[in-house]
Amino acid sequence: MAKAMILAAGQGTRVRPLTKDLPKPMVPILGKPVLEYLIEHLARFGIREIMINVAFNHWKIESYFGDGHRWGVEIGYSYEGVKDHGDIVPKPLGSAGGMRKIQDFGGFFDETTLVICGDAIIDLDIRSALDEHRAKGALASVITLEVPIEQVKNYGVVVADSGGRIQSFQEKPSPEEARSNLASTGIYIFEPQVLDLVPSGRNFDIGSELFPLLVEKELPFFAQKRFFNWIDIGRLSDYWSVLQRVLRGEIAQMDMPGTEVKSGVWVGLNTSIAWDSVQIVGPVYIGSGVRIDPGVSIMGPTWIGHGCHLRAGSRVERSILFEYTRLGEFQTFRDVIMSPQYCVDRNGDTTYVGDDTCVLRWGDARGG
Repeated sequence: MAKAMILAAGQGTRVRPLTKDLPKPMVPILGKPVLEYLIEHLARFGIREIMINVAFNHWKIESYFGDGHRWGVEIGYSYEGVKDHGDIVPKPLGSAGGMRKIQDFGGFFDETTLVICGDAIIDLDIRSALDEHRAKGALASVITLEVPIEQVKNYGVVVADSGGRIQSFQEKPSPEEARSNLASTGIYIFEPQVLDLVPSGRNFDIGSELFPLLVEKELPFFAQKRFFNWIDIGRLSDYWSVLQRVLRGEIAQMDMPGTEVKSGVWVGLNTSIAWDSVQIVGPVYIGSGVRIDPGVSIMGPTWIGHGCHLRAGSRVERSILFEYTRLGEFQTFRDVIMSPQYCVDRNGDTTYVGDDTCVLRWGDARGG
């Protein structure tokens, strides 16, 4: 059907501290990495050969996914880094530069290839997108999504004629200056010849360098306007919003794990919960090994990762607790992302354990 390339070499600086020790595509949604949802979706459409470019904390991706056989696919990796004073350090080559490195090494891109960013969840009809790409005789296609004009300032905008041929791009224009409301979703379809335009051995970007070159040379370069769920985790506030949508059941093919013990409340294995004296209003997921003491209140949508401990009288509202987070007694946590080390509010503001300016008290549930 086609091959696939997943772009996963970025540092994910805009979603720190989630990515302090974790590649952005490994950030979890319902306990699974974002990247896993992408691989499952590609496999669903019969795409079996997948290359992933990696850099920062690359081993966490490679050790989790291995050769891909658990998902019925083949996965290969391309590490982007250099030797610096005896150490190997990550050095991404840009989205297009990373593709060229793969092509120069082994010629992987020998047929139509779907290129996708590793930090978004999609339910795109891939077969239909490939059919349109081929029917138009496109050398390259950009999958776009219409967004409200007041939101164009958050996206790269694609300007195309009535037949879909791309004329130009605008990077995060103001609503007054925008010439289109078609947002680029970071999903592309390329024919192998596109790689001939990418120089070898240097940083080269798809959006800012390759695409203008395709327009300048007047090659068959098209925008596809499609309707699908595109859940982009560009910022910390996006991650909080996405989890809220997922927990409310608004995203298809994302089922809650665990056992539904009462309406809207799912529970994992071997938990210790004072059911007769806690208040839990779903949707709420409680992971395995979680301890919830008497007097605790949980208001959904809330996700509580495995091994967490909610001490007596604590209250959690519309929040995400990563594994092994311990909440202090009679503390209220509202609209936050928590880990044993940090607390992030829905706007992306971060505080750390031990910060004297923070009134909240929490910590690591391991070891008591």
